[in-house]
Amino acid sequence: MLKPDQVALILLAAGRSRRFNDGDKLAEPFLDKPLAYHVVTALEPVHFCARIAVVSDTELDFAALGYDVVENPDPSLGQARSLCLGVARAKALGAEAVLVALADMPRVTAAHIRRMMDAADGPATIVASSDGTQPMPPALFGKDMFDTLLKLEGDQGARDLIRRGRHVIAPPAELVDIDTQEDLRELRELYGLRTDGLPELPPALVIRDEARRSD
Repeated sequence: MLKPDQVALILLAAGRSRRFNDGDKLAEPFLDKPLAYHVVTALEPVHFCARIAVVSDTELDFAALGYDVVENPDPSLGQARSLCLGVARAKALGAEAVLVALADMPRVTAAHIRRMMDAADGPATIVASSDGTQPMPPALFGKDMFDTLLKLEGDQGARDLIRRGRHVIAPPAELVDIDTQEDLRELRELYGLRTDGLPELPPALVIRDEARRSD
């Protein structure tokens, strides 16, 4: 078991959004805030020893939200590069473990993160999330794994490591990962949003508004 104040949160927010096609995916509006801020808000109640955001070319101000911001100058080197930068900062800060989360997973909950910490079993721990089928982030690593994490390369990140760790299951809906415009559209539809941030108009108002525009 790990206590939150032993753990540094590493939020990976430096992806190139290649599959999203256009714009800064993490800044896309969803409900009342940018997409990336949902996991930030969800994890606010967890008292981590540090909060680290690894970013690249984004307009979002994670520093204003209490994060130690680390710039990834070359995200083309893959997710592992961002992970290494975050782990290096956490190691320098004396963290006993790191919790690696993705900024494009807006439905992660603090309750799930606490269950992961309860499942930790020492400095060599690896605890990953699972939808019941496959392991995935968020993932928790004890300090004995830091040097291994710092040697990772490419886009696979820590996937091979989390496959051999303990897995804490969460409902698939909590672990949704927004990679494409279609993913975001489906998430908005789940919340009944026609245009994100704008409420649905009752049919009578829609007809009245269309009639007014045609006058």
